[in-house]
Amino acid sequence: MPKKGKVEIKESWCKGCEICATFCPKKILGLRNDGKMEVKDPENCIACNQCVLRCPDYAIKVEVIENND
Repeated sequence: MPKKGKVEIKESWCKGCEICATFCPKKILGLRNDGKMEVKDPENCIACNQCVLRCPDYAIKVEVIENND
């Protein structure tokens, strides 16, 4: 059963470098108009943690959630 994740971005720490979005295999992250990252497609997160591993500012947290399908 595939993992699901819930992504949280600490906006005050995010500088909008887009590294997290570049490494996301599901392309769920994107840049807002104000230059901060946001989760544009939360349902498709697979909790791979690539965004967490690549964020130079430790602004992202991924919580693994149970898939009850």
